[in-house]
Amino acid sequence: MTESLSKNLNALGLIAITIVLGFAFTDQLINDDLPCPLCLLQRAGFALAGFGLVLNLFHGQRARHYGLVILGALAGFAVAVRQIFLHIAPGTGSYGDAFIGLHFYTWAALLFGLIVLGSAVMLLIDGGFRTTSERRSTHPTGLALLAFGLFSLIVVANAASTFAECELGLCADNPTQYELLKN
Repeated sequence: MTESLSKNLNALGLIAITIVLGFAFTDQLINDDLPCPLCLLQRAGFALAGFGLVLNLFHGQRARHYGLVILGALAGFAVAVRQIFLHIAPGTGSYGDAFIGLHFYTWAALLFGLIVLGSAVMLLIDGGFRTTSERRSTHPTGLALLAFGLFSLIVVANAASTFAECELGLCADNPTQYELLKN
């Protein structure tokens, strides 16, 4: 695989993660559907996975960067599965609205699995274990810069929203209002 194709795939992966975070954030704002603490941890897993892709875009593709992507996805997957298990028993209800028949935490588990799979494939075909001397210098492409800008914007927006929701304390199990904004 060429270095240019690899960078573009990493940038597209980062854009995909940004879309997921953006969709959840938009749902939060439009439907006044505040994320629960487990939802916030899943968003953090997506952000960590995205950060690994940012490292690939700006410092070259490295196995350790893909490792960070995989660790973020596995952490997010574990939280999503925990949330699925909390709501899987009959009569326990669910948290939030369903999207195309599945709740966001179920979609998150599926997407985290795809991130791990995609990272593994990239490690296999991208030469992720090349030595530093075998790598050329890396300069971010326009697509990489766009992906980084959008990702940074949505991560900062989510962080600000989380602060508004929880302030510096523990988040409510079933949040109904932003703690920072209550009278």
